[in-house]
Amino acid sequence: MRIDLHTHSSASDGTERPADLVASARAAGLDVVALTDHDTTAGWDEAAAAARELGIGLVRGTEVSARSRGISVHLLSYLQDPAHPALADELARARDSRVHRAERMVELLARDVPITWADVLDQARDAVAVGRPHIADALVARGVVPDRDAAFAHLLASGGPYHVDHYAPEAPDAVAAIRAAGGVPVFAHPGADARGRVVPDRVFDELAEAGLAGVEVGHRDHTPAQRERLAGIAARLDLLVTGSSDYHGAGKANRLGENLTEPQVLAAITAQGTTPVVGA
Repeated sequence: MRIDLHTHSSASDGTERPADLVASARAAGLDVVALTDHDTTAGWDEAAAAARELGIGLVRGTEVSARSRGISVHLLSYLQDPAHPALADELARARDSRVHRAERMVELLARDVPITWADVLDQARDAVAVGRPHIADALVARGVVPDRDAAFAHLLASGGPYHVDHYAPEAPDAVAAIRAAGGVPVFAHPGADARGRVVPDRVFDELAEAGLAGVEVGHRDHTPAQRERLAGIAARLDLLVTGSSDYHGAGKANRLGENLTEPQVLAAITAQGTTPVVGA
């Protein structure tokens, strides 16, 4: 069974509509795919309808923005109740903050490069969570940079000249909110040090105490050394180990199914979650 538990649609910063992403997952030979858009569940219904039609399992989830000691942390919430206020209110606050942050970054960028907020909205299309990837796409469309990676390397880099912070809950609070909503929290790409600072090992202990269920070890942004480190942490804390693509369609080079999760891990996630897997 081929299981990929981390993908994004156009409801956040992916380039494919939820139904098209599910079709791409089926074409890539996946048996189960998770839709985990940033801070939103807006793509769930469309993806679920496509999964039922195409005969592929769908894990409904969200990638939740958080922080730990000033370091950005992303948590994958699987199978939560999307209406539970403990998490839904945090996601709404984060989305609102992301929009205001993106508007301010565009204001700063416009002093030096040709870009407008209308350009960003043209790229975001039906996205509920507007963010830096849409600014990157606008910069590409304007010919300022050749691709998203180039935009994030300088103009949109964290700590760069146009960086603006946005709201995100503290990571243990986000884990607790996911659990309160009946979700299963997994730490997304925690060793991706090329993206910026990563949290020290002691943070995993704090998150495990708060209810963390697993660690995404298999990810293209993890070096072999980071995978070994993270697998060791997961074993020490008795956490689940997942592997995923973090697919964004044409937005990134990541390909569906390039890292996979074992069926017994999905079974453990399913047993803990509130919302059933579509097609299970």
